[in-house]
Amino acid sequence: MYAVIMAGGKGVRLRPYTTTLPKPLVPIGDQHAILEIVLRQLASAGFTGCTIAIGHLGEIIRAYVGDGSQWGLRVDYSTEESPLGTMGPLLTMRERLPEHFLVMNGDILTDLDYADVLHSHQSSGAPLTIATYARQVRIDFGVLTTDASKVVGFTEKPSLDYRVSMGVYGLTRATLDGYTAGLPLGFDELVLDLLGSGNPPLAYDFDGYWLDIGRPDDYDRANAEFTSRKSLLLKGA
Repeated sequence: MYAVIMAGGKGVRLRPYTTTLPKPLVPIGDQHAILEIVLRQLASAGFTGCTIAIGHLGEIIRAYVGDGSQWGLRVDYSTEESPLGTMGPLLTMRERLPEHFLVMNGDILTDLDYADVLHSHQSSGAPLTIATYARQVRIDFGVLTTDASKVVGFTEKPSLDYRVSMGVYGLTRATLDGYTAGLPLGFDELVLDLLGSGNPPLAYDFDGYWLDIGRPDDYDRANAEFTSRKSLLLKGA
């Protein structure tokens, strides 16, 4: 099994932690970087090969991870010379990718079964499988429904339920056909194109532990919870 890890972003929302470190290498707990945890999880799930798409401070990631042999993986790199969006780096490495592979962000903490996501994707025949997580958004206002300037409904501070992308996907290489290497491609554009073509992605619903390390508050929470969740995230460690 093969995975591609997106690790080229600047981590602007996580400053000042990412001023001198790429976001996937910020430490969690006393011993581990986020990216190390991800690589250990992939190896434990049976993945053998991995490409890390690097850009901002990418040489630090390359120096830290090396060839991946310390975790039982074969790791190589794809360098993003200019911003290519969330999915664009895949186009530059398309010819060396297997028919089905996992794509994921390098800055998430989860006990998601990566192998099962990929196996479900392979067996489904879908062009793209998106791991999803339930989120509830509370609106701190009274919400009005209007029609021709008349108020026809009212809800006081409602909560809205959504399924959101976890930043983990199963992808079939042929799904990238028709896109041009070297041009930006966003995850949103890819999904909208698939919906527009009548070939929709598959949802892989997950209700375990998931934390996207996007903001300082998320990072602080990750560190506060890591000790109690280490055995869940790093089984056997």
